[in-house]
Amino acid sequence: MRNCKRMPYAQIIRWRIRVSYALLVLMLAYMVLVAEMGGGDSRKMTDLASAVSRLLFFGGFGVVVSRIVHNKRLLRDRARLREQQMREQDERNQYLHDKSGGAALDILLVLLLFSTVTAALFSMAAFSAVFPLLLAALAIKGGLYALYSRACA
Repeated sequence: MRNCKRMPYAQIIRWRIRVSYALLVLMLAYMVLVAEMGGGDSRKMTDLASAVSRLLFFGGFGVVVSRIVHNKRLLRDRARLREQQMREQDERNQYLHDKSGGAALDILLVLLLFSTVTAALFSMAAFSAVFPLLLAALAIKGGLYALYSRACA
């Protein structure tokens, strides 16, 4: 049997940084692939699709870069690292995350973000179908989080 030892929190943060760098590389590869396949033709895209695709892609890029910077700062400051660990391990925060959809809804949101960007770049019919689903999933996640956050206060 495998011995399941918990990693030290600093090691978890290092893994998050590595995964974030890998995500940046994948996002850049995606951008090159879309350009090579002829996606993002402004003559075929609506203004909404163009704005949403740019906001989601470059906004996501900014979020990933900011998470890398934040996690690197955590590794340099042990007091902030312990504070962040306590915040993540807080039972109330874990409860709120689980009740508002947990990891399953988080994964679904990432897939919907990717689908929305891709659909906006290639097919307006697909974008018109996927974008409302993304908005609905965000509304559900936010609504449940707000509901349970008030109930647990």
